[in-house]
Amino acid sequence: MAKIKVTKVRSDIKRPETQKRILKALGLRRMNQSVVHESTPSILGMINKVQHLVSVEEAK
Repeated sequence: MAKIKVTKVRSDIKRPETQKRILKALGLRRMNQSVVHESTPSILGMINKVQHLVSVEEAK
């Protein structure tokens, strides 16, 4: 599986509770914090739900 790097670029203030929970499940708490995940269908689905709050790039 490929690895992807997810970075939180926008705040979750005034966002629905489901989006806040998704960010927490991804391990993103602070602004500009990055985490590396495997590119699995469940992770990609979570990223798709909060794509307006994060940036995604391929990890090296």
